[in-house]
Amino acid sequence: MSRYAYVNGRYLPLRDAKVHVEDRGYQFADGVYEVCEVRGGRLIDERRHIERLQRSLEEIRIPLPMSTKALGVILREVVARNRIGYGIVYLQINRGVARRDHAFPSPAVAPSVVVTARPLNKARNEALAKNGIAVIGVPDNRWGRVDIKTVGLLPNVLARQTAIDQGARDAWFVDAGGYVTEASSANAWIVTKDGTLVTRRADHAILRGITRTVVFDEVKGQQGLRIEERSFTLEEAYAAREAFITSASQIVLPVVRIDGRTVGDGKPGPVATALRQEFYRYAEAG
Repeated sequence: MSRYAYVNGRYLPLRDAKVHVEDRGYQFADGVYEVCEVRGGRLIDERRHIERLQRSLEEIRIPLPMSTKALGVILREVVARNRIGYGIVYLQINRGVARRDHAFPSPAVAPSVVVTARPLNKARNEALAKNGIAVIGVPDNRWGRVDIKTVGLLPNVLARQTAIDQGARDAWFVDAGGYVTEASSANAWIVTKDGTLVTRRADHAILRGITRTVVFDEVKGQQGLRIEERSFTLEEAYAAREAFITSASQIVLPVVRIDGRTVGDGKPGPVATALRQEFYRYAEAG
């Protein structure tokens, strides 16, 4: 089946979807993005993703190029044209096209908008969740405003590839103080021996994940579970009862090995499994 993309006002076959060579997203990573899960043809947590997009744009001083309602129409149209039942839709907004210069274009140019969508392999993702994944720790060498969802992801790319080269699925960044920040494209969690869920406070060192936010709502709705927003070390993670990551494309994905060490009994734990199973009771399906 042919795939379609939206590029600056036009719906195009993917093979014809192009941006200008002097687009600042290409030359400076001067842009932001969002990835939204599609389930049953419907966007999951669209409102939260658009709100985070607006915040990212404001932080790097790119104007919202159209109304949020118009953006929603485009997202759903791209999903429909690509016949996505289960998958993701990707939205990127760059500062625009201008002569290469580090300073903002003056006068300002129109932002570039690109939207694509693709299916995910549900059976593959469920198998990952059933078996759990391995992660490794790597030094966090990213810039200091990870809370802005920019397209400047080279450290994340290198971290993920380092994990794959070592036979793991993902990497957990570790800051200069020895504390875990997050995974290469997900938030990191552990479950302590006493059953407390722990994840880093949403400061400038991590992205405030949308799935992370939904998990907070889940925990509020389930008796006997509690969350602590605080830093934790790899050593604490090694000794945890459970570990997992959260992201839009993988929801809640159990971690069963960290740096080659078995977490808990080496199988996905009951907390992560329950959070994954109950996730859509708390997420917003558009």
